[in-house]
Amino acid sequence: MKVVPLYSSNGEVGAYLVYPHLYNTVGEWIGFCTAERDVYSLLGAYVGYLSDDHRILRERTLSVPRQRLEPPARPPRLSPPANVPLAPLMRELTHSTVDVLLEEPQLLHTADMGELRPDLE
Repeated sequence: MKVVPLYSSNGEVGAYLVYPHLYNTVGEWIGFCTAERDVYSLLGAYVGYLSDDHRILRERTLSVPRQRLEPPARPPRLSPPANVPLAPLMRELTHSTVDVLLEEPQLLHTADMGELRPDLE
């Protein structure tokens, strides 16, 4: 089981990838990644794509809406590594590209959070 740190553009670790599952920095499941490197939330909504420099990016405006995918079975909780390597040098982003972990982290929420969570009444 290889744990791959995913970084935000400011160089901080924002998530971990244990293919195909994505976890936040405390080890809670927040999404999954496809073989084509597309990233989806744990509800199956398209979030972005995994870049070569270990970031989750997306176009600011999606020209074609992506279809929801059926998420995989819920994985066990991850024990995050104590130490991670420094972030790689990252290319500059254009205005049309968004760093999801930096600008829209709410797209990758845990199972007990998010807009589509059932009410507690």
